[in-house]
Amino acid sequence: MLRQVAPGRYDVYESLLHAVAEGRLWMLLWHGRPGSPDAQYGNMEVDGLGYAPCVTSERELAASGWNRAHEVATGRTLAASLYPGRWGLWLNPHAPGGGVGIPWLDLRRIAGGLDRLPAGPLQISEPTVDIARFYALLAQHAQRTPAVRALRRAWVQPAIGAAYLAIGLDLYDTSPPAVESVRAMMQQVVAVVPEGLPVSTVAMSDEFDPVALWMRAHARPFYGHAAPSGAAAPVPGYGYPH
Repeated sequence: MLRQVAPGRYDVYESLLHAVAEGRLWMLLWHGRPGSPDAQYGNMEVDGLGYAPCVTSERELAASGWNRAHEVATGRTLAASLYPGRWGLWLNPHAPGGGVGIPWLDLRRIAGGLDRLPAGPLQISEPTVDIARFYALLAQHAQRTPAVRALRRAWVQPAIGAAYLAIGLDLYDTSPPAVESVRAMMQQVVAVVPEGLPVSTVAMSDEFDPVALWMRAHARPFYGHAAPSGAAAPVPGYGYPH
């Protein structure tokens, strides 16, 4: 499958992500032994993004010539540990052609569920669909929902799958009762959305979500006021190489 990955072949790449999520990887340790406090993965930088190099089998480990320690772990476990530090995985860097890199945003998808998070790289822009009634009704309900500070919007086209309207939720309160009140608010107004138009919500407090990063940088609120954010500034490409 690695040999089939090529620019524009997002279907093959998506299959690779599923294989990584369900499989095991041999992580190359630059320091220490598996399980030791001083264990440290190797690292490499490509297009300004950091990656931890690994191999995909015992055979590839032997072919790589790696003479230090290594650690075997599941792809999903590695994804959950690496993406919060904005580290990706680089598979078989010793292979002809240099192997394949998986950016941290795709590790976030592996950790959170490949079917739950949109396939990137994402094309994000201002919405042009005319649904003024929906926006007006949403703003009216937001006024009666104390947890809502502001609402933003974006049009998202995933690399695979249908485009959709994303509503960015900037909340004063993220306690379970507050989140439930916002969920109920969205349920009450989504009925007026034209049939066939998918709508999703994004937490503006999520510093790892590429849609939230784009909204924070480019989308003015259509309800409420923008609030100062302590989240990290968007990285070039919002986590994907150019």
